[in-house]
Formats: sequence, C-alpha cells, structure tokens
Amino acid sequence: MSSFVKIRRDLHQIPELGFQEFKTQRYVLSYLQTLPEARLEIKLWETGIFVKVKGTEPKKIIGYRTDIDGLPIVEETGLEFHSKHATEMHACGHDFHMSIALGVLTHFVHHPIKDDLLFIFQPAEEGPGGAEPMLKTDIMKEWMPDMILALHIAPEYPVGSIAIREGLLFANTSELFIDLKGKGGHAAYPHQTNDMIIAACSLVTQLQSIISRNVDPLDSAVITIGKITSGTVQNIIAEKARLEGTIRTLSVESMDKVKKRIEEIVKGIEVGYQCETKIDFGAMYYQVYNEAKLTKEFMEFVDRNTDVKVIECNEAMTGEDFGYMLKEIPGFMFWLGVESEYGLHHSKLNPNEQAIDTAINMICQYIEYKGNA
Repeated sequence: MSSFVKIRRDLHQIPELGFQEFKTQRYVLSYLQTLPEARLEIKLWETGIFVKVKGTEPKKIIGYRTDIDGLPIVEETGLEFHSKHATEMHACGHDFHMSIALGVLTHFVHHPIKDDLLFIFQPAEEGPGGAEPMLKTDIMKEWMPDMILALHIAPEYPVGSIAIREGLLFANTSELFIDLKGKGGHAAYPHQTNDMIIAACSLVTQLQSIISRNVDPLDSAVITIGKITSGTVQNIIAEKARLEGTIRTLSVESMDKVKKRIEEIVKGIEVGYQCETKIDFGAMYYQVYNEAKLTKEFMEFVDRNTDVKVIECNEAMTGEDFGYMLKEIPGFMFWLGVESEYGLHHSKLNPNEQAIDTAINMICQYIEYKGNA
C-alpha cells in the first residue's frame, strides 16, 4: 500500500461537513509538518489551508485546488476503514482528492521546479461553498495563481483514464428552499383549513412545467425537489410545508429565467391556495468552464507523455464551486476514473485506490512540464 493510499484511508475515517473540517485540517497540517520547511509557506483560512511550495526561479504561480469536506450520509460500504462519524461520509471522493494533492505537493517539495506552486485545501465545497470566499482573501490576492487545475473522481470511468472537455464541463447550480404556510386543522373539517400538503404537491408538479415549457428544448436544465417536509400526524391537516431541491442549468441566462419562473409560480400558489410563501435560493455555484488553450494543451500532454487514456466527455449537470476559481483564473478541471459500482453521493461509494498513484504521477509530470517552461 502506498503512503498516499494510507492517507486516503485515514482521511476517509474523519469526514466533516462544510466549515467544520477541524480534524481534517489538523491531519493535513500534521502531515505537512513532516516535510522539509525550507520550501514551504503555510497560511490558514477558516478550516482551509493555503500551502505555497517555493520554486527555484519563480516567474509564475501554478495553483492546485482540492476540496476537503464530507457529506451528511450514513456510510454502508463495510470497509475496515469506514467513517468513524455515524452520520457523515466521504461519499464524493474528497478523501481521494486530498491524498492526491498531498502526493503532488510532497513530490515538488523534494523535487522543486522553477515556478512556485500554490496548493489550496478548500472547505465547504458541498455547501455552503468555500471557493468564492477563499478567492476574496488577502492570502489569495497575495498568492494569486496564473493558472489553476483540479480534479474530481468519476466512478463511471476506468482507472487509468481521465475525462475532460474544453469549455463547459459542469453546470450552474442553485439550492432551492420553498416554505408554505396556510391554516391547519382537523382532518374531518377540511373546508375550515388551507392544506399545505395539497399546495406542496401542486407546486412540485407545476415546477416541472418550467423545464418542459419555459426552457429551450436545445438547452438543458433540471429542477429536482429532493425533500418535502409537512404534517404531524395522520388526522391533522398540515399548516406548513417545506420543499428542498436543486436547480441546474447549462447557462447563466437559463438560471435567471428558471428562478424568475419559480417566483411567478410560487406567487400563483400563494393566491390559489390562500397561503403565505417564502423562497430561498440558498447557495449558488458558478459553472465550471475549462479554458480552451490550457485544456487542449493538457489533453495533448497527457495523451503524448503518459499511459493515461484521455476521454473527451460531454458536459454534466454536476455542480462544483471550483467554477468560481475558473471564473477568475485560467485553468481546468477533469474527471479521474475510479471505476466504482456505486456513484457519487452514494452510501456505498468505493473508488478504486489504484487511481491515487496514477493521478499523482500524471499530475506531477504535467506540472513539471508547465513549471519549468
């Protein structure tokens, strides 16, 4: 077992939610303290970490970002190194992401290149979002990269492959929370109430009409309501209902249009069901848009100089707040094949650990090429 597979297993056991990654931060800092200090500068922000690896003749800064948070999921993998936290799991591969980042960082501490490297250990990718506030820090302004890259594991692709495309890779995303308040009462007297379960069910159906009737068929968008909370017992008509969901679009313009239609439909529910309503769009993530020149160069480099297979993929409705960094800094993100039977955010996700060393070796070769140019 490689040392970075062990690190992945250690991190897998301590998943933490956004801005609560205290054990994770301590673990990463403890590992960094085992490395020679001469080439390292370390600065903390919230539960995140900035690590600068000094180059020998720096002319630019190459950035590498990894996310560090877990998800509120009960793990069902049965692994010996399963999560020690009963209700939290690294079900999106951020334990993989961190171990790969530490592998690349370690290599360049011991084998310096000309340019400086900035490794960003970012909290709260799963929510409420750490990329945008990290960009605004004085640390980032001081160490602003000239280019940046990141990866995300992909259960559907085999180990030894990556998937990437120029331009749009991941969608614009927004959370969606809608609260309805009417008048509850006894189940035997429905005429004296305003039933919010009926209002909520009607609203869910109407929201789907936005995609089928307000979005260009040649465009793509998704509205998913993943959770409805309402009622207390079987013989009381519900006074309140709460819908929780997500919006995904392939363009900023479509996101604006979808949100506007949601607001209009909810106003109609308010009138039609004689209730009060409140909409909260929560956290929004900007699209992941890969800069064409750097992405093409990366694809050609990997294809020409490594054994890793490069797959040109389609865009996905996945959300990733790395999009905020790519909005400000030229760069790209790619999918890393890890061939798991179960997908992202699944309680049985079990990525193939062979992908860790594959990714470290490939990324080190590419960064050495870029950092000595």
